[in-house]
Amino acid sequence: MKTKVLTVIYILIGITYTVLDSHLSSIPGLVLKGSIIPFLIIIYQLNARQNFRITILAALLFSWAGDVILCFSFIPGLACFLLAHVMYVIAFLKTSGKSELITKRIYLLFPVILYGAGLLCLLYDNLDGMRLPMITYTMVILTMLIAAINRYGKVSRLSFILVLAGAVLFVISDSLIALNKFGFPFVFSGVAVMTTYIAAQYLIVTGVLKQSEKEFV
Repeated sequence: MKTKVLTVIYILIGITYTVLDSHLSSIPGLVLKGSIIPFLIIIYQLNARQNFRITILAALLFSWAGDVILCFSFIPGLACFLLAHVMYVIAFLKTSGKSELITKRIYLLFPVILYGAGLLCLLYDNLDGMRLPMITYTMVILTMLIAAINRYGKVSRLSFILVLAGAVLFVISDSLIALNKFGFPFVFSGVAVMTTYIAAQYLIVTGVLKQSEKEFV
């Protein structure tokens, strides 16, 4: 029951912020945005085993920091999210079981690599001094997606699908931020970014919690 209530609150706060963001002054907007991830952290801590890996919690904490810091400065906020993705990569790769992505399913890497290359080529001329940070960030977030794909066969089907869907949405959310900021602004960008981001984080956490009973996350 607690989890259901917290989930509803998480979604409602996310929707409220997404809808009202452009109409909120700085302080109320910051408070509302900064209240989203803490509810997901509580959900995770209530449902994870006592000896869960610290990496998922660290990923959520860095995400929360990124949400808040982005309101003030782009590069430090970007750094927080980069660290969040690194934590997710570590958590996904720590999943026990035989990795077959490179040996048997390397073809799954090609769409991911092509997507990243295409995105960077599209943005490259508009990045100027942000080229190195954006190339680094793109490589890290795509590594996170690859690590999510690498969980295939190691966890339950439901856990795999949820985490993979979350990872894909996270990539989409960050891509929309990059497109909107570096030369391709579009209407309702904030709504698109926050909707995919909120869904991504929830799906990843839910998928991790539904991981095989043999796993600790």
